[in-house]
Amino acid sequence: MVSNVKIVYYNQVSWLRNNTSEMNQQFSIITSIYKNDKPEFVRIALDSMLVNQSVKPSEIVLVQDGPVSEGLSSLLFEYEMNYPTIMSVIRLKQNEGLGNALMLGVEAAKNEIVARMDSDDICIPNRFEIQLAYLKAHPEVDIIGGQMTEFVDTPDNIVGRRKVPLSNDEIYDYMKSRCALNHVTVMFRRSVVLKIGNYQDWFWNEDYYLWVRMMMARCKFANVTEVLVNVRSGANQYARRGGRKYYESEKGIKKLMLDNGLINRTEYFSKVAQRYIIQILMPNRVRGWVYRTLARQ
Repeated sequence: MVSNVKIVYYNQVSWLRNNTSEMNQQFSIITSIYKNDKPEFVRIALDSMLVNQSVKPSEIVLVQDGPVSEGLSSLLFEYEMNYPTIMSVIRLKQNEGLGNALMLGVEAAKNEIVARMDSDDICIPNRFEIQLAYLKAHPEVDIIGGQMTEFVDTPDNIVGRRKVPLSNDEIYDYMKSRCALNHVTVMFRRSVVLKIGNYQDWFWNEDYYLWVRMMMARCKFANVTEVLVNVRSGANQYARRGGRKYYESEKGIKKLMLDNGLINRTEYFSKVAQRYIIQILMPNRVRGWVYRTLARQ
């Protein structure tokens, strides 16, 4: 996987940033659903993007990643009928994985500014207003994220908060250890992401893989202090962050960082050892405690 990475040099990305007209409040959202998503959760997520927002999107590109239930199909049809100029549904015949689904979503988006959102989370009511204002005030920034909370069962039952660093330098440093952007909160410049190579398939880490390639191209990152998304959580999310396959996925990203001078050999072996302990040796219950207490605030 690592050998196929195409490096984009900073001057190319800088040219894209400085020659893109935007900030006319037109932006797209990309999201994806698959067979296990629950219609009632998808409805809440869509309404948080479409209805309960101070600044509403001009487009939502929703990728249906393979066959889904009748309930989900009916829900998508309902939103397509109610929002014919906004909702754009791409239906895949088989499940291609999140990285590939998001790649198609970015390619299909009509606007330069693109926001990410998951199909069962909840945007705060002024999320997009905050991010659009930031990008307008900071044209040098290629991608902007923010803080997130996590809830179980009901949105007011907050069980955690993932706090991420704010400045570009802090994000680059934090990225050596862990992903420094909350994926569901990001908004980015489409032309830059396409030039980097777009989302690609990388097991459970398609976001981290994209951020590292953006670091290689010297892109500019930022996070705002505000909570932008309330994320639906549960015990299963910690189970899927363990196991050999997940470990090899993160190990591959750290090797990519090592090969491109983003970390040194000492940092590489230290971080890989930490990941081995957390993802291979720890039982799921202990791993859940680590993520909830040490990796969250």
